Amino acid sequence: MAGPGRRRAIHPRAAAFKRRRARLRLRPAGDGRKEAALRFVGLARGALGEVHMPVVTPMARTQTIAFLSSDAKEANEALEKLASLYGNSPLDKADVIVALGGDGLMLQTLHMTIKAPKPIYGMNRGSVGFLMNDYSDEGLAERLRVALPSIIHPLIMRARDIHGAETTARAINEVSLLRQTYQAAKLRIEIDGQTQLDELIADGILVSTPAGSTAYNLSANGPILPLGVPLMALTPLSPFRPRRWRGALLRDSQRVTIKVMEADKRPVAAAADHFEIRRVVEVEVAMDKATSLVLLHDPGHSLDERILREQFRY
Repeated sequence: MAGPGRRRAIHPRAAAFKRRRARLRLRPAGDGRKEAALRFVGLARGALGEVHMPVVTPMARTQTIAFLSSDAKEANEALEKLASLYGNSPLDKADVIVALGGDGLMLQTLHMTIKAPKPIYGMNRGSVGFLMNDYSDEGLAERLRVALPSIIHPLIMRARDIHGAETTARAINEVSLLRQTYQAAKLRIEIDGQTQLDELIADGILVSTPAGSTAYNLSANGPILPLGVPLMALTPLSPFRPRRWRGALLRDSQRVTIKVMEADKRPVAAAADHFEIRRVVEVEVAMDKATSLVLLHDPGHSLDERILREQFRY
């Protein structure tokens, strides 16, 4: 027992843990890209092993919400009602964004905030709502408080066209290359600078994130990837040669380079989600691990759980 004037001895491992916890709490503000992820991650790896620390998520202290609408009638009506109940803060002042629409609006919102990410909670007021929660104007503050985060990383595309111009863009779902005319595309595929497929004759090819694997990738018979796995899906679009090639699963640390052969005769366009570049000759795709985007979902309906259920639907 420590008496008056005596200091209680602190075990060295406990002291190390306390120092790590202090560094996490006092972490200075960064450029915003990793901040959203860091707010949710409370795992400290120390001499005591994996220690799960209590986490105060942004939702536990949220006071301000920015509502965004897809401009559809139902979405606008929902925005008006929710704003009257909870207020509507400017986007740059809000703690959380509530997007009212479909998956298209969610992708637009992620792209719009990609340089300074904020947690995004979507409610379905559109036609497709795979990324969205069910709509209700009641209990929104509580739903935000208990919402579960899904952290996703976008792809970064670097494309060069026939004129030598280079363009960089990011994709939440996929980067796709598609033929522009009636003639099939001829493509060469390199992984980390090494040629893996000399010639693919097809309508095109795509590289998908796990979050985007249930979208265009799934329609092209590509594999569904569980959220959080360190993989990308490389999926051909209507391949003619080689007939039996069905694509590949790649580590998300790898770099994919797709070279367009006979680009003058067989023009190809490249698209990062909705952003398209025409007549490309070379496209490089990699995972942008420096950017972390946070989607919020109701308990029992997280993005990871939705991706799991999608694999058993036919």
